[in-house]
Amino acid sequence: MSNLKIYMDKDINSNLIKTKKIAIIGFGSQGYGQSLNLRDSGCNVILGLREGGASWQKAKDYGLKVMTIPEAVKYADIIQILIPDEVQAKVYKEEIEPYLHDGRYLMFSHGFNIHYEFIKPKESIGVIMVAPKAPGHTVRSEYLAGKGVPSLIAIHNDISGEGKDIALSYAAAIGSGRTGIIETSFREETETDLFGEQAVLCGGCDFLIKNAFETLVEAGYSPYMAYFEVCHELKLIVDLIYQGGIEDMHYSVSNNAEYGDYTRGSKIIDSSVKAKMKEILSEIQDGSYAREFMNDMSSGAKYFSELREKSKNHLIEKIGSEIRSSFAWCNKDKLIDKSKN
Repeated sequence: MSNLKIYMDKDINSNLIKTKKIAIIGFGSQGYGQSLNLRDSGCNVILGLREGGASWQKAKDYGLKVMTIPEAVKYADIIQILIPDEVQAKVYKEEIEPYLHDGRYLMFSHGFNIHYEFIKPKESIGVIMVAPKAPGHTVRSEYLAGKGVPSLIAIHNDISGEGKDIALSYAAAIGSGRTGIIETSFREETETDLFGEQAVLCGGCDFLIKNAFETLVEAGYSPYMAYFEVCHELKLIVDLIYQGGIEDMHYSVSNNAEYGDYTRGSKIIDSSVKAKMKEILSEIQDGSYAREFMNDMSSGAKYFSELREKSKNHLIEKIGSEIRSSFAWCNKDKLIDKSKN
């Protein structure tokens, strides 16, 4: 195992990014979190958005400078593309590439479009990555709390010799130098990120919860009890793992729960599940997942919309909404306010 190098604020020229003009393309979760953190760190940052769109007014309400995307691209030294993966290539071709001067740096927070070559910048354009390992709303809330979320950086094409220093300085400005920055590659970030989302963080977790919930409800147990046992308490377990690993989780739970983990967990997540994980990873590595996703998005996202609607209508969502609306701990200090960020 190679030694892990973690960059902290003390290792970074935090003033470098303040000498650059930064355009953030998009004001979704990451655009919101990163642009406000950059501004509060003293950086020269503007938003490149669709004029008159909802994000245009939201960004202005935060006191951010707003331009159209072509105007922002012409203005900036660094263009950080934070619009959804499925629209990046089209927007790049139509509104970024024609206005992109040689010697500028494109930045991404996910390597998807570069790695799978949906976007292919010319050699005179730098391509780098700063990828916070948390949603943008958390990037913002941790920064405001005086902390930060870890980030990955990667260099795809360094045209000036300062690409890594720029990436590190940018990552520090959004708060990641407070917690740690790790260097990787566009390929590694993209493929591990997609696999983590599909196998564990979103897909695996989503379907594990829903199947456990259904099992209890179909056996005659209250859906409210089922929700608490297989969904609500998950955060409590994940918080323990996040802070101290699986060992700390085992230390905190009862001996009964720990024994059940060792003796029953492997019956749920068995060798057949690992084989399916390898199949998922293979589809990510050979690009077939990326093509499937982009084809559905480009044809109107019909299948995606069907799946989203089915998930929204699952009984666990109705039960969960009812429970959460009844408890004060779910209604205060929420990270997401859809009307503002």
